[in-house]
Amino acid sequence: MSPPGRPKGEYRSAQHEGDPTTELRLPVPVSFEFFPPNTPVGSEKLKTVVRELSAAQPEFFSVTYGAGGATRDKTLATVADIAALGQEAAPHLSCVGSTREGIAQTLATYRAQKIRRLVALRGDLPSGTATAGEFRYASELIAFIREKEGRDWFIEVAAYPEYHPQQRYAKRDLQHFAAKVKAGADSAITQFFFNPDAYFHFVDEVRALGVEVPIVPGVMPFHNFAKIAQFAARDGIEIPRWVALKMEGFLDDAASIRAFGLDVVERMCRRLIEGGAPGLHFYTLNQSALALEICRRLGR
Repeated sequence: MSPPGRPKGEYRSAQHEGDPTTELRLPVPVSFEFFPPNTPVGSEKLKTVVRELSAAQPEFFSVTYGAGGATRDKTLATVADIAALGQEAAPHLSCVGSTREGIAQTLATYRAQKIRRLVALRGDLPSGTATAGEFRYASELIAFIREKEGRDWFIEVAAYPEYHPQQRYAKRDLQHFAAKVKAGADSAITQFFFNPDAYFHFVDEVRALGVEVPIVPGVMPFHNFAKIAQFAARDGIEIPRWVALKMEGFLDDAASIRAFGLDVVERMCRRLIEGGAPGLHFYTLNQSALALEICRRLGR
């Protein structure tokens, strides 16, 4: 229930949502990330989401890869669905549990589908797994792809403005990132964050190491505050205290949570763009409404 004395929906954004089919003109390129659906119904729904988000004229849609390659076939199917809709797809490719032969086969499959963009990651070990496979780090995976396939692929890598949750020392994390770029990465997408200063500081730090590739900030709309807070706690991501307290104060007032969350993320995106961010990568959780509304606001 809402707090006493405050009607539901008290917090309202000054912005208003428009026609979702209207083509948008944004100040920077955008891209969107999905996870592979688990059911045929989910797959059909995702096609609708792709069509809706196409109004933002995205550079590409990326598709995640489960721990240890757990969703390999589903990733392949989702990438094929996106490509069939006339959009560029970028499958995630993980080191964990992978062999050189297996990676070569996967690349051949993507090549046959005319996929030319990848997101190369170390990936997470599945629960109970002790060995990572033939590649220890994303830099080794990238080096293998470049050795065998040359410059045929546009390779994205991950970046962590608040540092990788498993890395104890910031300097080492920066060095690992620089190694991925040296191995042949073309661009980077960051983990989501809510502190733009962390992003700007990270960019300054890696530029000092000689890294020149574009570093695109990852943006997570507040689809569900409790879930996003759980993700953030797991990955060492700071949610500003004032944002968390405001969200918690709304209790179950979904309209106020949605409106406030949109305003917070919109302001962050504007600051990132004004500070020179080369694009925005939205973590959609397979939904279109919030990411599309933020894009619509930025396009005004």
